[in-house]
Parts: sequence; C-alpha cells; structure tokens
Amino acid sequence: MSAQPDHASVTPYAPAPGAPAELLAQLRATPRADRWVPAFEQEWATALEESRRTFSLTTLYEVVHVWQARVASAPAVDAFLASGKDDTGFVDLADIRRKRR
Repeated sequence: MSAQPDHASVTPYAPAPGAPAELLAQLRATPRADRWVPAFEQEWATALEESRRTFSLTTLYEVVHVWQARVASAPAVDAFLASGKDDTGFVDLADIRRKRR
C-alpha cells in the first residue's frame, strides 16, 4: 500500500523569480504604459497582500500570467481594432476566468 494520493494535484506554472520585474519593464515600454503600469502595480500589491494573508503564491502567479497574456495579445488586439471589425459579440476574458474558479 502506498501513502501517495490516488490523484495528482495540479500545480500552477510558476513564473521565473524575475518575471514580475521583467513584466513591469515591458509594460513601461508599451504605448499603454500610462494606464497599464498603475493597473499592474495595483493588482500586484493586492495579490501580494493576499499572498501574505493566505501563504499562497497562486494569486501572484495569476497576476503575472494575466498580464503576460495582455502584453502578448496587445498587437493582435490593435490589429483587430484597426481592421474595423465588429466586436460586440465577444465576452470579456475576465468574466470567463471568474466563472472557471
């Protein structure tokens, strides 16, 4: 008989230790820096406080993942908006993420 659980828990992908600082540097270099940098800093501070309270890094990882996705998808979003296509039928990604929790 094994003392191992019969199921494996899913461990969230852990970003590199320097990922938040690198991400902040990327955000500062974008044309959206005036809006994105304060938003990231606020979300990071909130996640850091949550992490201290719960002793969990998951919230910090999630903030990094979401902002990495925003930076990576920004060129595609800009191209879509510049194309003049209708986006009224789309759902906000934040709403989808909240529903999965």
